[in-house]
Amino acid sequence: MRARTNGLARAAIRFRPSGFAGTFVALMMAALIVSACGILLETGVRATVPPERYAGAPVVVAADQRAHLTVGSGDGEYDASEQVPDREWVKKGLVERVAAARGVASAVPDVTFPTRLAPAGDGADGADGAALTAQGWGSHAFTGTALTAGSAPGAGEVVLDRATARAAGADVGDRVALVLPAGQQEYRVAGLAAPPPKSPAPKSPEGAGGAAYLADDAAARAAGHAGRFDAVAVLPAEGVGTGQLADAVRGAVGERAEVHTGDGRGGAEGAGVAEAEELLTGLGGSFGGIAATVAVFTAAGTVALSVAQRKREFALLRAVGATPRQIRRTVAAEALLVAPAAGLAGLLPGIGLASWWFGQLKDRDAVPAAVDLHISFIPLAVAVGAALLSALVAGWTASRRPAKIKPGQALTEASVERLRPGIVRTLLGLAAAGGGIALSGVAARSAGDDAAQAALGVVMLFMLAVALLGPLIARLAAALFGLPLRAGDASAELAAANSRTNARRLASAITPIVLATAFASVLVFMHTSEDHATATQQRDGVTADHVVTHPGGLPADAAGRAARQPGVDAAVGVLRSEVLVPLGGGGDRWLQDATAQGVSGDGLARVQDLDVRDGALDRLHDTGTVALDEILARSAGVGVGERVELRLPDGTLQKAEVVATYGRGLGLAQVTLDRAALAGHVTAAYDTDLLVSGGRAADLGALGGAGTAVADAAGYARQQDVDRSLNRWANFTMAGVLGGFAAIAALNTLVMTVLDRRRELGMLRLIGSTRRQVLGMIRWEGLLVGVAGLVLGAAIAAATLVPMVRGITGGEPYLPPLTVAAFTAGAVGLALLGTVLPARAALRRAEPAG
Repeated sequence: MRARTNGLARAAIRFRPSGFAGTFVALMMAALIVSACGILLETGVRATVPPERYAGAPVVVAADQRAHLTVGSGDGEYDASEQVPDREWVKKGLVERVAAARGVASAVPDVTFPTRLAPAGDGADGADGAALTAQGWGSHAFTGTALTAGSAPGAGEVVLDRATARAAGADVGDRVALVLPAGQQEYRVAGLAAPPPKSPAPKSPEGAGGAAYLADDAAARAAGHAGRFDAVAVLPAEGVGTGQLADAVRGAVGERAEVHTGDGRGGAEGAGVAEAEELLTGLGGSFGGIAATVAVFTAAGTVALSVAQRKREFALLRAVGATPRQIRRTVAAEALLVAPAAGLAGLLPGIGLASWWFGQLKDRDAVPAAVDLHISFIPLAVAVGAALLSALVAGWTASRRPAKIKPGQALTEASVERLRPGIVRTLLGLAAAGGGIALSGVAARSAGDDAAQAALGVVMLFMLAVALLGPLIARLAAALFGLPLRAGDASAELAAANSRTNARRLASAITPIVLATAFASVLVFMHTSEDHATATQQRDGVTADHVVTHPGGLPADAAGRAARQPGVDAAVGVLRSEVLVPLGGGGDRWLQDATAQGVSGDGLARVQDLDVRDGALDRLHDTGTVALDEILARSAGVGVGERVELRLPDGTLQKAEVVATYGRGLGLAQVTLDRAALAGHVTAAYDTDLLVSGGRAADLGALGGAGTAVADAAGYARQQDVDRSLNRWANFTMAGVLGGFAAIAALNTLVMTVLDRRRELGMLRLIGSTRRQVLGMIRWEGLLVGVAGLVLGAAIAAATLVPMVRGITGGEPYLPPLTVAAFTAGAVGLALLGTVLPARAALRRAEPAG
């Protein structure tokens, strides 16, 4: 019995290669998407980098770099933690505990931050502005740096590397000035140092090339967070192994900090690995989940179409005595023959896509160069398994009816299309459509991430509804769009009649176009809308005459010095960072990143128009006050006069009173607070921007030394647009991957549908239709499919985008005309390409003799 069933399956594949070729392509594409996203997800989960700075310290102690939020209570309690935006530090008391642990020879508190040389008097010094890494001198114990002249630094002293000293023309005993976060400060050069030969250069923030060593406590004070350090490098006593040392240190610190060994020390050097983990797991998990769902869903639809196209064969098999079980086993055997081969064929291009994507992220500095792409059998096996499972499930579902109906009824149904879908399918489709409508209402009443998450559910539910109600929707589309065709020539009228009669076939062609249009539109137009709103808010919100910037940042005293320049009316320093804000309510809360600006000086209203909606900014410099973007405040469930629980950049909890809400948070910052409240919680509190009203650009250009740039508001907005390029690239890439897959799936389905009509096209030629008339009919059908798919896809995209964009930007979606035209041409062109070319090939085979 089994051998006979397998023989039927092999014969079907041998004698109907075109139908199975379409199935093969769909399953291969599904495996491609699933494997690529799975590889990125696994790379994110396993992301590590070998230590560089801490390579000489076998054990490193660092603070927990996640902010924690306890949600729920009792058995349902869980921790909704999030990576801190900057860095959480180790306190000095913990350093003492580590030093007292058994087997510890020394515990070295380590701190690094960017600095640069200040002008030397007349400003003629060629080393003015040279970027340096400031750090504690104690780091020489594990980096191998050695004095070549002079002595270790004391109070008010610095040790320079020899190259920096040579460039600055400084020697032991001379004085140099460093630009620190608080302002410029002079130091006596206590000594000169050099790293050991053949040692890797220590990591340098902000691309710094040289090094300036201060006393350990002085380095922490100069960075702006006295008594707090990046990490503690632990060196063992003689004869103590790494494992023994790590256990002793864990016992000493308990849950107060994390103990790292091996490659874990590389993660303690900076936030790059953690950020790469979040990015890659987000791409592979969140986007990958959607992409994989769409891929498997589309592949399953193609398998179902392939089975449905063979209903005449199954009817004949039933008529000659085949049992329902034999029919189902035949379909399962076909899946087992095609799906594994298709899945394996998709793995190599899937690996290629993951490698390209990963390489692009590295080139854009979104992933550290030391992180490697991790490829194992797990995502590859999942991809092949997903292709096989989707083929088996779709084949079994599609074969249920032809397998169970009576032989005579099977022959009848094979000759005429069923007028209505099954009751269960219709009810499920209506339920999905109702759920999409309801969720769209929820998204419209939500804000921020709540709206975005609800809108994502909207598009998925509507797509499910289109798939389930496809024949009914196709019949409606044929009736509606067929009206103008009936007034046309014979080809147009024939196309209208064909579309009405073969609604199931039309639905199979329309659904992939809807899929491609809906998902690509949501991804692309969500970005264009957010980008447009951001640019508009920046343009309207920055009212300063001059915006002063420096690649290394401006010290805190720059605003005061600018205010004393002739003609300056107001000067406000802006320190930009991120904070975490708890959103949601009840048993569903989470921490969300929000852009933040700490402002110093008076006259904020003269240089920024935040578009205040409620409250006032007068109290912003009071202790424990904050102003929030209106959409963020609504998402957090707080208003003016209430308190919000902010997690500052280092994870410190601050309960701040909301004194104002405003409307331009997307373009300026979602959280505005006093600079002093933010400065002690970032690695180095350099101002990002200096906004100045009045004065002359030439006078302001000297504030930050060499490299200082002065632009007007329009120039600043253009620079911010450049800074958003990574987000733009990421969104367009995701749209290209998902939209490209859906487009190939649509083309594949259209080709399968047309090639299955060879007998019909041949019959039209036999009864006297000319080749031109038949091709004309196909063109009109392709146009109907393209327009119907475009309209339905656009409707689903609109139902998704409107609440999503309103929740994120507070405005309406922005649709660039050229992009809309490209989408329209793409959908219609795809439909015509997928129908006319295979129709020409089918007609060549179906030409009547003579």
